[in-house]
Amino acid sequence: MQPISLSRRRIRQASRVFFGGVFILFMLGGCASNPPRDQAYDPAEKLNRGVYQFNDIVDRALLKPLSEGYVAVVPRKGRIMVSNFFDNALYVDTILNDFLQGKGGQGFADIGRLVINSTLGIGGLFDPATSIGLEKHEEDFGQTLGVWGSGQGAYLVLPIYGPNTVRDAPGVAVSTLTSAVFWSGFFLNAAATIPIAVLSAIDLRSRASNAIRFVNESALDPYIFTREAWVQHRTFLIYDGNPPEPEFEEDFGDDEDSGDGGTSGK
Repeated sequence: MQPISLSRRRIRQASRVFFGGVFILFMLGGCASNPPRDQAYDPAEKLNRGVYQFNDIVDRALLKPLSEGYVAVVPRKGRIMVSNFFDNALYVDTILNDFLQGKGGQGFADIGRLVINSTLGIGGLFDPATSIGLEKHEEDFGQTLGVWGSGQGAYLVLPIYGPNTVRDAPGVAVSTLTSAVFWSGFFLNAAATIPIAVLSAIDLRSRASNAIRFVNESALDPYIFTREAWVQHRTFLIYDGNPPEPEFEEDFGDDEDSGDGGTSGK
């Protein structure tokens, strides 16, 4: 009974930290000055650049070599199975935010996708759901806050994790708490959970390798390029690929005054 009691205690502690953090960050996001929806607000650029450089050093020294070795050793079909597994393990996050955003039909379809891939797909290693028309969606708590009307707030670069904003930061916690990999840590020993977590990081890095290479080789300022691309991509996701057209204010006052003046002069 002692391990179960310990697990429950850890769960309660994690929940308190999570909900407290969500409340604080939501309030900050609501109170922060907000730029146009597809532009970054970066008041802490100097600090963010320092974190960006730190992340780049870690990536070049550790994540990139591990990713390249992984790609060299594991066949493409094997890597797809690994990616499918982790996508499935994180899919509760998408389902939760489907419903929080009022997308009930999509939510129930995503429940079906999760069930099918977890069973017929052997724990998510395969993706039979897509072949029967249950397409994959990408929803998270940052998008939900955007749908609820929260502005993006200040741009952030988090250590290791990378680009984020005040509004999207709570989504990191929600994604973690809805991850099957996270909860497995309460029931499996470290010898099993640590390799799984490492493999998850390597999988993500290998999937992003082409984009990272493009930024490093093509962008005059990789930091600016990454920041603007990330903010625009988040806007694209919040509006499900159909962001509204920019609003332009037109002032016809001068023309109308001129017209009236001409008429009155006649």
